[in-house]
Amino acid sequence: MAISISMVLLLLILAVIFLRNGGLKMSHALVCALLGFFLASSSMAPTIQDGLTATAEVVGSLGP
Repeated sequence: MAISISMVLLLLILAVIFLRNGGLKMSHALVCALLGFFLASSSMAPTIQDGLTATAEVVGSLGP
């Protein structure tokens, strides 16, 4: 759950930065958000979640 919230916040911050810099239009952001909602309800959602969890574990295990 903490990983999901962190990813949402990170993606939200990136979207705001892109919107402010003009690199991302509001219509593009809306399409990306809709894609996320549709992916979350698809059969691919568990696979995507497992991949993100594995990536977060690898990054978390890296030491300085």
